[in-house]
Amino acid sequence: MTSLLETITNKLKEGLPGIEAQYEMAPITRPKFDIAQMDEASYKKSAVMLLLCPNENGVYIPLTKRQSYNGKHSGQISLPGGKFEEGDGSLKNTALRECYEEIGIKQHIEVLGNLSPVYIPVSNFYVEPYVGIFTHNEINFNKNEREVEKLILLSIETLKQPELVKSGTIVSGDGYKLKTPYFDVEGEIIWGATAMILNEFKKLIT
Repeated sequence: MTSLLETITNKLKEGLPGIEAQYEMAPITRPKFDIAQMDEASYKKSAVMLLLCPNENGVYIPLTKRQSYNGKHSGQISLPGGKFEEGDGSLKNTALRECYEEIGIKQHIEVLGNLSPVYIPVSNFYVEPYVGIFTHNEINFNKNEREVEKLILLSIETLKQPELVKSGTIVSGDGYKLKTPYFDVEGEIIWGATAMILNEFKKLIT
């Protein structure tokens, strides 16, 4: 466990796999966006937390399945996260706040660093992904029933398995059909920005 954390921390500092790793899991027709060249006023800022949760069987990442609603991301699998609010003060605080609001984890999170930001054109969100680790011995999730239909615990060893990656046509929350690679986890399809972020993390640790 210690060697894994040292590896992750060092690699987060040394340099990220970046956009090339992300776009391995992007929808086929998705254009590439140079976020550095985009005007900050043109998009909405948000953040997510890729939280590493160790136990006796390894390390896993909590993912949430959104409740169904009339919106673009209805029913999708996500990392805990959401829109930046002025009271947050920083996007890191946004990720920590949303982690508490969605899955009930407020304390004992050490933020190790960032992955590459992702722009989501369909909802005009800039997403800053943070990598954190739960540092306490016992973790008790308390999912927000209004926002979260289901909590999925993805082992990082499972994430590394090549057979987890599949491809096909999915229907987005607003009814569009898209050809895309995706991760098949417990029969759930993880695609879009979440899959792109997970793939960059996968490249970081393999």
